[in-house]
Parts: sequence; structure tokens; C-alpha cells
Amino acid sequence: MPGIDECLLEVMRLPGARGAAVVDWTSGLALGTIGESPNGDHEATAAETAEVARMAAEQPAFAAEATGPSAAEPYGAADRPSSPVEDVIVTTRAGYHILRFVETTFDSSVVVHLWLDRAEGNLALARIRLGETAERLVLA
Repeated sequence: MPGIDECLLEVMRLPGARGAAVVDWTSGLALGTIGESPNGDHEATAAETAEVARMAAEQPAFAAEATGPSAAEPYGAADRPSSPVEDVIVTTRAGYHILRFVETTFDSSVVVHLWLDRAEGNLALARIRLGETAERLVLA
């Protein structure tokens, strides 16, 4: 099971990866970064990433899409706070930003932010691999 550094190295192996970060979206702090930052400052990017993650995670409209017997417990654990949002994808003219929410044993307030070059990256592959990596991520 990879830690933060191993997780970041793994996602940077994806075609078109420009930079990545593990961010606590409640505080806006970068827990780890690698590669380039879209605005040249990893800490500022982490704070901006946290804002986007909070906007998505805290919106009742996104939580309302769960229906059926497991709607009350979308992840099967009523006592574990979590966002029903799996990821957020922001598309720009030059790239893709994927924010993948990480399920944790504590407060589930962590996202992995991957920045992909649009010409070289594969959005579908990156989303799948980022999800797999996030599931294995171990936060101490």
C-alpha cells in the first residue's frame, strides 16, 4: 500500500502528467506535491484545489443522486463521514485537472489532484488509474 510519496510518483507515470498533489481539502494544505504547478506555486494551487473540492463535496445536489437501499449509506459505513462525490474533472484549453476524493479511516478530507497535459494525456485512463491509486493510498 503506497504512502503519499509513492502515490504521487505512481500518478506522474501516467501519459501527459504535469503535476500532482495530495491535498487536505478542509485546510487547503498540500500534504505532498510533485512535478509542476499550474500557477507556479504548489501551496496556492493546493488552496485553490481545496476550494473546488469543498464546493463539490458540500453541495446537497450531488448527494441527492444516490437512490435505493444504500442511499443512506453510499459507502456502507454510516459512522464514517464521506463525500458521495468520487472525483471532479475541470477541463481547460491546455489540460485536465482531476480531483479524486480519497476514502480514509479518519475524516475523509483528502483529494489527489492530477494535472494532465491535454495533448498528451488520456483522461479516461488517468481517471481510472487515479481511482485505483487513491484506493490504495495509506495516510499515516
